[in-house]
Amino acid sequence: MDFLSSIKERARAGNKTIVLPETMDPRTLNAASLALRDRIANIILIGNRDVLMTKAGGNDGFCGADISGATFVDPNSYDGMDDLISKLYELRKDKGMTRDDASSLLHNDPLYLGAMLVKDGIADGMVAGAVNKTASVLRPGLQIIRTAPGIKLVSTFFIMVVPDCEYGANGVFIFADCGQVQNPNPEELAAISLSSADSFYKLTGIEPVVAFLSHSTKGSAKHADVDKVTEAVRIAREAAPNLAIDGEFQLDAAIVPSIGEQKAPGNPVAGKANVLVFPDLDAGNIGYKLVERLAKAEAYGPITQGIAKPYNDLSRGCTAGDIIGVIAITAVQAMCL
Repeated sequence: MDFLSSIKERARAGNKTIVLPETMDPRTLNAASLALRDRIANIILIGNRDVLMTKAGGNDGFCGADISGATFVDPNSYDGMDDLISKLYELRKDKGMTRDDASSLLHNDPLYLGAMLVKDGIADGMVAGAVNKTASVLRPGLQIIRTAPGIKLVSTFFIMVVPDCEYGANGVFIFADCGQVQNPNPEELAAISLSSADSFYKLTGIEPVVAFLSHSTKGSAKHADVDKVTEAVRIAREAAPNLAIDGEFQLDAAIVPSIGEQKAPGNPVAGKANVLVFPDLDAGNIGYKLVERLAKAEAYGPITQGIAKPYNDLSRGCTAGDIIGVIAITAVQAMCL
């Protein structure tokens, strides 16, 4: 069974509820329709039921999407709105939010309403980002749901599924961070690696093998950028001595066994990595898009790690199929809490 089929099968067994706030977008409603049809998750759609049903049944990119099985939360008529407004006010009053501010946000910004539905346990997770920038999506999650206990850094990763690929876990990789932490320092880079290793195991059931990437392999180049990566490796290995984790590696030395053996003989990570930690956001974002477009890989994410409940972003270039994949991943994350 391939990665996505396995994730969907696990999601079906979990019967979790995922909120989709971007209901103005045809990809979102199409994805909702297919997720409901395939019983991947229960779906909450934010908006007026009659308006959305009419939109989904039309021809404007919706292809007759059947969303009748969804739960609809209309901010103008939802019975629980006053309670959510009060809870948001209590959460943010120390930051200067008034009750009127809270009411305005929940009535006018579906991302904030979706985050409150997750915070209050009405939904198990949220998926957005088809039409909103990553910063706009993540802000409500960080302000409302906040970080998980013991987590100091929220980061993101992409699950990359590369067709006909012998590397990684039969072509399955995690790439991190590709969407959140711009220029991580060594401590942050180490934290990203540990969160990503945990995410890889929870989603695949396969032991993570973590490689920190660089333009250098084991001292082949000298530069402050390399020093940052080697210090991150030291911190991560001290924190998780039983984890297969090492670096710095050039990409080929990290994933190709023959190159890994040539450049780092006998190294237990070289040539075997399935979790790739990029030195900064530029490298991670460019890397995942190169693999997605040139290798025709499936790219699911950016998946958020470190927020207390599953709360995931999308690339604005996503398809309905990509959204379905992230819905399934979000449901599985909710099962792992």
